[in-house]
Amino acid sequence: MEETKGHIHPLSRTMDEIVRIFAELGFEVALGPEIETEHYNFDALNVPKNHPARDMQDTFWIKGVKETVLRTHTSPMQVRFMETHEPPFRVVVPGKVFRYEATDTTHETQFHQVEGLVLGEGITLANLKWTLETFFKKLFGNDVKMRMRPSFFPFVEPGVEIDISCFFCAGAGCGVCKRSGWIEVMGAGMVHPNVLLAGGIDPRKYSGFAFGMGVDRLVMTKYGIEDVRLLYAGDLRLVDQF
Repeated sequence: MEETKGHIHPLSRTMDEIVRIFAELGFEVALGPEIETEHYNFDALNVPKNHPARDMQDTFWIKGVKETVLRTHTSPMQVRFMETHEPPFRVVVPGKVFRYEATDTTHETQFHQVEGLVLGEGITLANLKWTLETFFKKLFGNDVKMRMRPSFFPFVEPGVEIDISCFFCAGAGCGVCKRSGWIEVMGAGMVHPNVLLAGGIDPRKYSGFAFGMGVDRLVMTKYGIEDVRLLYAGDLRLVDQF
């Protein structure tokens, strides 16, 4: 019988590479629970009680366990980490998250994120920009460009969307980037004072930034995978390519 070598799944490969790069930038790694309380998943992150993300359309609630959910993002670890650590610190949180939504080529009920949090005295948006530009150049090469667009997330103020230049067409415009030359890869911003207070941090003394990236879509874009469901199908024809 012919022997075959195993292959690292592209999701695992990319998650490991992301964590390694941030470790080189002085970040430590933390892991959080996949079953989370409503407090950490929503309340402590300044998400209003009437926010649509709390509805059954977006969140898996644990039957029979009051105010408990499958985490919808890795952001709950922001407050959990603040509660047990004194600034300054830099931390990344890789992990699986869950959303109650219909699956299609770009959406799954489970996917992977990497959260980042930096807190200290005098931290500004310029620190966020440098950190992410350095990260993307290490991940995709020195030719990649990054831009920041204003956006809104309840747990940051100001909030930004982060785009990188399409590495398939070098920004010229193609089907992958929808002819725009740019690919949206993450949300980020300065940590909201209410989130700092929820974590027991004095916002008059400390400031910080946070970011969260969807790893599955980075994998799809980097390796030209057209359907996110292929990453979870268990088909070795996909895995054996890597």
